[in-house]
Amino acid sequence: MAEIALVDCNNFFVSCEQLMNPSLLNKAVCVLSNNDGCIIARSKEAKKMGIPMGYPLFKARKEFKNVIYISRNFGLYHEISNRIMQKLLNYTPDVEQYSIDEAFLDLTGLKKLYRCSYEEIIERIKKEIETEIGVPVSIGLAPSKTLAKLACETAKKNEYLNGLCRIKCREIDDILKRTYIEDIWGVGRNTAALFHKYGIYKCSEVVKQNDFWLKKIWGKRGIELKMELTGTSVYPVSAEIGQPKSIQKTSAFSHFTDDKNYIKDSLHYHVHQVCAKLRKLGLQTEIIFVMLRTKDFRVFTEKMVLPEASDSEFLINQYADKLFEKIYNPEIIYRASGIFAEKLSEKSTSQLFLFEEEKTGKAKKLSELWDNFEKKYGRGKFSIGTMKDPQEENKLHGQNYFS
Repeated sequence: MAEIALVDCNNFFVSCEQLMNPSLLNKAVCVLSNNDGCIIARSKEAKKMGIPMGYPLFKARKEFKNVIYISRNFGLYHEISNRIMQKLLNYTPDVEQYSIDEAFLDLTGLKKLYRCSYEEIIERIKKEIETEIGVPVSIGLAPSKTLAKLACETAKKNEYLNGLCRIKCREIDDILKRTYIEDIWGVGRNTAALFHKYGIYKCSEVVKQNDFWLKKIWGKRGIELKMELTGTSVYPVSAEIGQPKSIQKTSAFSHFTDDKNYIKDSLHYHVHQVCAKLRKLGLQTEIIFVMLRTKDFRVFTEKMVLPEASDSEFLINQYADKLFEKIYNPEIIYRASGIFAEKLSEKSTSQLFLFEEEKTGKAKKLSELWDNFEKKYGRGKFSIGTMKDPQEENKLHGQNYFS
């Protein structure tokens, strides 16, 4: 049997802010989404107050007075996340980063290497991350990813477990009897409703079904779910990072607007984010989409096949501006904008057109300068555009504290 662990940071965004500012410890703290629109992370004190996830800031500030609201700082969160992932790699090379604050580890056979039990290994991992980095974590250990996720959630919900939970093979049957299908990783509302339609509510009832029936109602995933729940690992831990098929950056405005320059500047910011990620992954894009969403949620898009694959905002912005002009209407009020990059390819396989080489070379140098500038001074300190209102620029790019 495999031994797969899931390491999950507790209230990660808030924990990062508390790490940088200890005065926030033991206080009700909420981290806000892009443009400070809604709440995306809460401290345990804020959760006890009943503040819902995704709650709009303007409502929260009226209803929950004694709370500290903080603009997100993704640069900080990614930096701390990278430090945590490096710690995990010190234990095993088989680390699969699932999200910015979660990672699966394959610990199979490592108890012989470390000469201790699996419980002691995950306890050491937890203690090292919390003492040397300063971020609290919960760890679940089980024979499959699905059960490891369940174990981790159990560790989070039950304080007496001290953030650690292992599901052993002999315990699986009893655990499945008291676990509802909707509490399982990967099972959404629609899938749960589908099982409920056939009178299936507990996981123990799922594993009793034959493979033919499971495949009929949920395809291959039904059989895989049964195997994962019974302790057979179907989804191995993989350290390989697959190449994305597309990259997109979107956000809502801090207020509804028809301001042409403001909307165009937001698009330039999104283009930069997309291009920075392309460069980080060693990719270029051949197709871009521009998206505008209106106040009443209508969506307008326009796409273009670029003359050459590119990862430079100084080139792509020119084409994005042309697409923007096609769909922008000064008589419409807008709520959001976005950029989509598709048909991605590796830089090494792309060819420069003869007459584009000089312009592309200059754009490449400018983009590299921008990347270096942000590494030194932080994201959002430099931008392209004609933003008139500094306060609005801060809302779009900056990191602000509200209380």
